[in-house]
Amino acid sequence: MKSSKPSSSPKEAPQAPAQDSGRCDLREPFVEWLRRNRTTVGVTTYLASKLLLLGVKDDGKQCLTSSGSPRCMGASASPDGQTVWICSQHQLWRLEKSPLPPTAPFDAEYAARMAFTVGDIDGHDVAILDDGPPVFVSARYSCLARPSQRACFELVWKPPFISRLAAEDRCHLNGLALREGRPAFCTCVAETDHIGGWREYRDGGGVVLSVPDGEVVCRGLSMPHSPRWHNGQLYLINSGAGEFGRLDLAAGKFEPIAFLPGYGRGLHFADGKAWIGLSDCRENRTFQGLPLDENLKKHGAESRCAVFSVDLATGETTEMARFSGIIRELYDVFMLPGMSSPNVLALDQGLWHITEPA
Repeated sequence: MKSSKPSSSPKEAPQAPAQDSGRCDLREPFVEWLRRNRTTVGVTTYLASKLLLLGVKDDGKQCLTSSGSPRCMGASASPDGQTVWICSQHQLWRLEKSPLPPTAPFDAEYAARMAFTVGDIDGHDVAILDDGPPVFVSARYSCLARPSQRACFELVWKPPFISRLAAEDRCHLNGLALREGRPAFCTCVAETDHIGGWREYRDGGGVVLSVPDGEVVCRGLSMPHSPRWHNGQLYLINSGAGEFGRLDLAAGKFEPIAFLPGYGRGLHFADGKAWIGLSDCRENRTFQGLPLDENLKKHGAESRCAVFSVDLATGETTEMARFSGIIRELYDVFMLPGMSSPNVLALDQGLWHITEPA
């Protein structure tokens, strides 16, 4: 992964080998799509603790920048790309598109402007509302929350089967979909109300809940993630089975559109396609013994860490970017329109952006 930071001086500690920071290989169709649409794709990865921005300059040169953020997961950008919110291990960060220095080699730059300390809540999806502060999913407390000036967070909603707030990850609530700018649907791995109870129901226990009434609108899923409302339909990733599809709300049925060769999380729509983050299947108990294992064998595929696109009209899939090295998983995917080569400053940098009084 190329770095946007200045090279180290002789007095600084030696840099880690390039392969240790991970690698991103953009496929040629993806490079052309980014250039033609003048768009940057952002992804988060929590094991490698990175926010990555993938862009292509007008001359076709790739622009890959990154910033470290511990356990970087849920991310959401405003429609104009001015603001980006990110859930990290203990903070909810707001990044703003900032003025550029005169000689900047980028066409935009993002710097941290605000952080709410929310504690170890295991923040997952985050969504920007039409008004007010963002709403995020706390998997650890099994609820939707918003940042607070006086507490770790303010409760917005919890599933009706969760009897009380407790730091016990009772159902692994993870995904949030907005409809008309308000929370409308959530995904969780199981309807369980005890510490870590969802782990016993990873295959077939997953549900989609409507908000705020808490009704179950679909059952029988395997570790569902990333519900999103798009063009009058609810889409999501049935992660444990490697499936992307839509939900027939009237029938309460999930309709697969495409097979995904990896554990899917992160979903964004643009240009008639769904853009999805895939993670390599990890060798631990949580991600073993899922239908995805058999589906990979059925399709003669190996899992990978990548950004995939799915044509919503045909279901055709295309691998757009492949990640390797220490980057073996992705959590979220978002886009920054109108920018081909943005930079993102480390969260402890960017102090030169000063507003002087008139």
